[in-house]
Amino acid sequence: MFFFKKKENKISDFFSNSFVDIHSHLLPGLDDGASDLDESIQLIKKMSDLGIKNFITTPHVLGDIYQNSSTAIKEKLQKVKDELLKRNITNVSIDVAAEYMLDEQFSLLLEKNDILTLKDNYILVEMSYFNPPLNIFNILFEIQLKGYKPILAHPERYNFYHNDFEKFYKLKNAGCLFQLNLLSVSEYYGKNIQKISKKLLNLGMYDFVGTDLHNTKHLNHLESLLTDTNKEQLKLLLKNNSVVFEK
Repeated sequence: MFFFKKKENKISDFFSNSFVDIHSHLLPGLDDGASDLDESIQLIKKMSDLGIKNFITTPHVLGDIYQNSSTAIKEKLQKVKDELLKRNITNVSIDVAAEYMLDEQFSLLLEKNDILTLKDNYILVEMSYFNPPLNIFNILFEIQLKGYKPILAHPERYNFYHNDFEKFYKLKNAGCLFQLNLLSVSEYYGKNIQKISKKLLNLGMYDFVGTDLHNTKHLNHLESLLTDTNKEQLKLLLKNNSVVFEK
């Protein structure tokens, strides 16, 4: 009699080799993500262990709080790349864009075409958690007029839209793509955000996913999400990340 050992599901099987994480905060000292170079490398290594090996990391560009210039962001990226090589970590690829708050500073950067894109003409943008810009649809129009495609980070986390679902449809109809935070499908940000994320998922309104990883706490919660059930529900979005952003 032959006994066949049941194949164990590996966490790293959740992501394909071509998957690209398009939302994270891995550059040191630029925002509320990695605080120093050592933490940057440790987060990247641990994410690699989970199967995420391709990154377009996205430091905040946010008014007076995170005044990160394109030059400063690129310089920090090079330091991380140099340190990865120094430590002989060669199984990951990392590039950079930014997560732009839709504020006056962003409008000025847009006017000057001083924008770090995820790839080609895709821009990752966000709104305040308190209220949307009064001219949100004008901003989206201006972004597209400049030839860019806006991807709205974690729409499920904007509580002011939760009871006005038509606004989500209006954003989509205005040409805004949606990026789901993987942690939102759990109760990490709260049950209400989990509920909205599931609703948006079931309606097929998301286009991409991202970890929005800032720290080890996020990493530990992310690991608990990597199940076969979630993989099945998210497989099209995971594939979209691979197809659109693969180098």
